[in-house]
Amino acid sequence: RSETFLEVWGNALLRPPVAAFVRAQADLLAHLVPEPDRLEEQLPWLSLRALKFRERDALEAVFRFWAGGEKGPEAFPMSRLWDSRLRHYLGSRYDARRGVSDWDLRMKLHDRGAQVIHPQEFRRWRDTGVAFELRDSSAYHVPNRTLASGRLLSYRGERVAARGYWGDIATGPFVAFGIEADDESLLRTSNGQPVKTAGEITQHNVTELLREVATWGRARATGGDPEEQQHAEGSPEPGTPAAPTPESFTVHFLPLNSAQTLHHKSCYNGRFQLLYVACGMVHLLIPELGACVAPGGKLTVELARYLVDVRQEQLQGFNTRVRELAQAAGFAPQTGARPSETFARFCKSQESPLGNTVPAVEPGTPPLDILAQPLEASSPALEGLTQPLQGGTPHCEPCQLPCESPGSLSEVLAQPQGALAPPNCESDSKTGV
Repeated sequence: RSETFLEVWGNALLRPPVAAFVRAQADLLAHLVPEPDRLEEQLPWLSLRALKFRERDALEAVFRFWAGGEKGPEAFPMSRLWDSRLRHYLGSRYDARRGVSDWDLRMKLHDRGAQVIHPQEFRRWRDTGVAFELRDSSAYHVPNRTLASGRLLSYRGERVAARGYWGDIATGPFVAFGIEADDESLLRTSNGQPVKTAGEITQHNVTELLREVATWGRARATGGDPEEQQHAEGSPEPGTPAAPTPESFTVHFLPLNSAQTLHHKSCYNGRFQLLYVACGMVHLLIPELGACVAPGGKLTVELARYLVDVRQEQLQGFNTRVRELAQAAGFAPQTGARPSETFARFCKSQESPLGNTVPAVEPGTPPLDILAQPLEASSPALEGLTQPLQGGTPHCEPCQLPCESPGSLSEVLAQPQGALAPPNCESDSKTGV
């Protein structure tokens, strides 16, 4: 499971067995999305009730594309798309791309605390998009369609809907799970060099996370021994109390651009205890969104520490901008929080500033120019970068969210990525980096 997750999440190319798994799961979801009753029966923890019909149709189209609805290798030529993005990103430095990758790794990522990333694995990812090579290198040749996203480009004076890869080609997925570990032996060094790579640390951390999910609500066996754990999960002996039942939860998907209207519903206003904002979504941290957090609730904002294209002075400006946005949204720095260069932590004030405080910055303005990458429509080789999409372009409408009565369920809100990204907005395929 951990290997499958890492390949789908971090590799541009998949092994045939993993690609078959993705097609099977996507085909299942494509049949469940238009059938609310079947979806509630088979996936009761997933709620799409707040989505509009056209957003469900777009979601179904995405799943059908993942399932192989468009046949042929040209439906999504990931290797060519990756190379085109890399050429456009590096420009005249493309022929020296190995030296550029070593410079970005050693002089930027290593200096910012990611010393465990090995130059060989980082260079391989920069060249091919394959971050986690868990098998023989020749086994990875099937394009990972889950990394595809849509975009509106200007071509010969017209707006054209195109499909391509608009995700990260600079930092890599290693910083998410691969630079920290609870097991200190994984971070040990020998002669000044880490003994474990970021890929190995990532696999360890993801495996531990999946084990926690698998044993959620049950006592785990000591030492992580599978046989001992299986014995512990067997039939309880007479007189022993039954294991607690895991608490129910529901994941709610919301319409696009609903951050500004969510607080209008009384069932969402002041309800949530935790708000997490990725560094690429900081412009959504507005007073309207802050009004959805209960007094005393927590806010965690990812900082731009590991974005290799952001200079040190820009990092300081980004941190200042985050504090201004958080203050305008009604949050104050969390007292007693451990100092961190990766995350900024805040706590909701007792009084919401919505309606009586002027925001420190314009809500719709991105915090850094570097976070809003320029559209690649200026590149003349449009055909080599994108593939045409079928169907028309959806238009944005004001969000109308159904009001749901609060219950005992733990609710998580997530915004779906539609088949097309809004103009002048880049679709992130991983963590918003």
